[in-house]
Amino acid sequence: MSCLDAAGRYPRRGRAPVAPVRLSVAPAIMVRMTTEPDALRTLARTHLPADLAARWTGLLRPAAHLRPAGAADPVVGRLGGLPRLPEGTDWPVWEGRGPLGFVAELDCAALPGEELDIPLPADGRLAFFYYGDEDDDALVDTADPDTWAGARVLHLPPASADAPVRPAPPGLTPYPELPLTVHMAPSAPDFDLPALTAACGEDAFPDAFERAIWDHQSGVAHQIGGHAQAVQGAVEIVVAHGALGGRDVSWEDPRLEEEAGRWVLLAQFDSDEDVDMMWGDCGALYWLIRPDDLAAGRFEKAMFTWQCC
Repeated sequence: MSCLDAAGRYPRRGRAPVAPVRLSVAPAIMVRMTTEPDALRTLARTHLPADLAARWTGLLRPAAHLRPAGAADPVVGRLGGLPRLPEGTDWPVWEGRGPLGFVAELDCAALPGEELDIPLPADGRLAFFYYGDEDDDALVDTADPDTWAGARVLHLPPASADAPVRPAPPGLTPYPELPLTVHMAPSAPDFDLPALTAACGEDAFPDAFERAIWDHQSGVAHQIGGHAQAVQGAVEIVVAHGALGGRDVSWEDPRLEEEAGRWVLLAQFDSDEDVDMMWGDCGALYWLIRPDDLAAGRFEKAMFTWQCC
């Protein structure tokens, strides 16, 4: 099967296979950050004139890249398993469809919030849910508010970490559990991002540079903050389209570029063989939010989109 994103675009980035890794969950603790070698700036210096390289690297943003935790790695969250939901918090449901799958949980206190340029909560946990029933053809469409109940993010209070594990609703099979650690590294803007075009112009980048960036981003990509690693085009444009009215708004609407600049990536979760997560055809899930809503804890204002090959 192949599929398009909500904007009707075809895939622009491939995925490299990953070897399965099965790990047990360890308690989340504060992590000492590891910064990767700055490969993106090296690629820019290699492929671009100095002035263009400087403008492009000026748009890089810090991102918390989530990876399977090894035995000695600090754990900041996990994919799959079952959530600890406090008393009075219902398991998210898409009315008329069914319960949402539990995708991931992250410990805000263990995430490197001071290293990022988005105002993450200082404590509590972020829990992400998505309706991924393979036997149902219902899709969450960013352009259709009637489907938005199919994706949720909850900010759970710190005390809820001691809540009992909530069993999955009848008929819902949990994803396998995989603990995550975090590595800080810069993230690159999508080549369709309006801010990049404004800074560097149309068609400014040689094909060799674009291919090098796509190769650098290949593989499984779970992430908090930074620029989204899009499977197709800039997810900010898709979210802006939904926020402005979705199906009632033309993709040529001049307001789209300005609105796209108001949204930042909260989290993305990729297709991952280690936990049997497959979003369409090797796709990814994205939650975006306006910074003022994030700072105020208005997670119900987050917008969801997804893309696949």
